[in-house]
Amino acid sequence: MNGLAMNASDVAHHLLMDYALKGVIVAVALIVLALGMAAIWRWAGRGTDRRPGTRG
Repeated sequence: MNGLAMNASDVAHHLLMDYALKGVIVAVALIVLALGMAAIWRWAGRGTDRRPGTRG
Protein backbone atom coordinates (compact mmCIF):
# COMPACT_ATOMS: atom_id res chain seq x y z
CA MET A 1 0.00 0.00 0.00
CA ASN A 2 1.52 3.30 -1.01
CA GLY A 3 0.81 6.73 0.49
CA LEU A 4 -1.87 7.54 -2.12
CA ALA A 5 -3.86 4.39 -1.38
CA MET A 6 -4.25 5.09 2.36
CA ASN A 7 -7.81 5.85 3.40
CA ALA A 8 -8.86 8.59 5.80
CA SER A 9 -8.97 6.36 8.88
CA ASP A 10 -5.41 5.16 8.27
CA VAL A 11 -4.21 8.76 8.00
CA ALA A 12 -6.10 9.75 11.14
CA HIS A 13 -4.69 6.74 13.03
CA HIS A 14 -1.17 7.60 11.89
CA LEU A 15 -1.55 11.24 12.98
CA LEU A 16 -3.02 10.23 16.35
CA MET A 17 -0.16 7.84 17.02
CA ASP A 18 2.34 10.51 15.97
CA TYR A 19 0.85 13.08 18.35
CA ALA A 20 0.65 10.51 21.16
CA LEU A 21 4.31 9.57 20.72
CA LYS A 22 5.37 13.21 20.68
CA GLY A 23 3.28 13.84 23.81
CA VAL A 24 4.98 10.97 25.63
CA ILE A 25 8.40 12.28 24.61
CA VAL A 26 7.57 15.76 25.91
CA ALA A 27 6.15 14.38 29.18
CA VAL A 28 9.26 12.26 29.81
CA ALA A 29 11.50 15.23 29.00
CA LEU A 30 9.60 17.42 31.48
CA ILE A 31 9.89 14.78 34.20
CA VAL A 32 13.64 14.44 33.59
CA LEU A 33 13.98 18.23 33.66
CA ALA A 34 12.08 18.48 36.95
CA LEU A 35 14.18 15.73 38.56
CA GLY A 36 17.38 17.37 37.34
CA MET A 37 16.32 20.76 38.68
CA ALA A 38 15.40 19.23 42.04
CA ALA A 39 18.77 17.46 42.25
CA ILE A 40 20.65 20.67 41.42
CA TRP A 41 18.52 22.61 43.91
CA ARG A 42 19.41 20.13 46.68
CA TRP A 43 23.06 19.97 45.65
CA ALA A 44 23.29 23.76 45.72
CA GLY A 45 21.89 23.74 49.25
CA ARG A 46 18.67 25.65 48.61
CA GLY A 47 16.33 23.00 49.96
CA THR A 48 18.04 22.63 53.33
CA ASP A 49 17.96 24.32 56.69
CA ARG A 50 19.44 27.79 56.32
CA ARG A 51 21.07 27.89 59.78
CA PRO A 52 24.82 28.49 59.73
CA GLY A 53 26.87 25.34 59.93
CA THR A 54 24.21 23.02 58.57
CA ARG A 55 24.55 21.25 55.28
CA GLY A 56 21.71 19.15 54.03
